[in-house]
Amino acid sequence: MPIPGFITELRSHVGHMPLWLSGVSGVVRDDHGRILLTQRADTGEWAVVSGVLEPGEEPARAIIREIAEETAVDAEVVRLTSIDVTPMVTYPNGDQTQYLDVCFLVRHLAGTPRAADDENTDVAWFAPDALPANLSETSKLRIEKALADTAETWFRR
Repeated sequence: MPIPGFITELRSHVGHMPLWLSGVSGVVRDDHGRILLTQRADTGEWAVVSGVLEPGEEPARAIIREIAEETAVDAEVVRLTSIDVTPMVTYPNGDQTQYLDVCFLVRHLAGTPRAADDENTDVAWFAPDALPANLSETSKLRIEKALADTAETWFRR
């Protein structure tokens, strides 16, 4: 999906200066316990599904929307697993953004995953003990927290 319109409008005023945005991510699991990952078109890394909240959008609804847009599957939120601040991200065009990320554990309901937008080149299921070597650092942390199911891991860096 292209850059949301409200971000394009902000960028017309601030250029590449850092933006503070709210994001969502989801650790999607199927009935076999596998984790759904997307391979990002911009970096080639594998990652959990994530995206930007639209103004006024509720985070749990946003991650379900993002999962459908990016992977063409239906899912439901199980629970909140973490809230983190990402490192500053510099995109290839020079835009700088830092995110407050709200992450959820999500259950796959229906649909065969596929790369359903231009943000990703591939989508696949992985066993938790066989994750790809080029998994993004932020996704490693999100998966760890989602699978740990203990409050102590929510605050670990």
